[in-house]
Amino acid sequence: MDIGGGYHYFPGFLDRDAQRGLLALIRAVLASAPLYTPLMPGSGRPMSVRMSNCGPWGWVTDRERGYRYQRRHPETGEEWPPMPGAIAALWAELCAYPAMAESCLINYYGARARMGLHRDQDEEDFSAPILSISLGDEALFRMGGPARKDPTRSLRLASGDLVLMTGAARSSYHGIDRIVPGSSALLEEGGRFNLTCRRVHGPDWPHEVPR
Repeated sequence: MDIGGGYHYFPGFLDRDAQRGLLALIRAVLASAPLYTPLMPGSGRPMSVRMSNCGPWGWVTDRERGYRYQRRHPETGEEWPPMPGAIAALWAELCAYPAMAESCLINYYGARARMGLHRDQDEEDFSAPILSISLGDEALFRMGGPARKDPTRSLRLASGDLVLMTGAARSSYHGIDRIVPGSSALLEEGGRFNLTCRRVHGPDWPHEVPR
């Protein structure tokens, strides 16, 4: 469903069984690449979400070096686990792009977590879409424009919903205002996982990078 501004909304795209299966794959990823608390550049203030990654590249942030992609977990020093095939299949099905995703950022939102308005600008090719997958508690997703002060609108995302960001949405501010605790029973611990699939480099960059 095209909801304007380069945003495409797929409510209930993943049924309950598919959600459970994907959650099991994410828990397996986190067993070797555990969630950690990222720090804001400059201030060193901890973000309210915890995060990890899978795929050849992972998005990270810290006080000294800021926002970037890198090959290894910042705390364990190990390479990120491979991206599960079920996630890669969703990218292949929904994203009209001539190369596979190279990164899946895993954000975990507890009851009080949020994500301020921001733009995803650390990728090389802005013609590549971003695919967002929601698992767990509902979240209030805010969508704006290319300037931080542009008018915004909100979309309530439930477990199993997908959002595809293309075109103008790739340069638009967006964020998560809040989650709705207890709105889903998918996660035993409560909260929400958001999986964000991205192409880091241009389409001609090799998927496997020499070590």
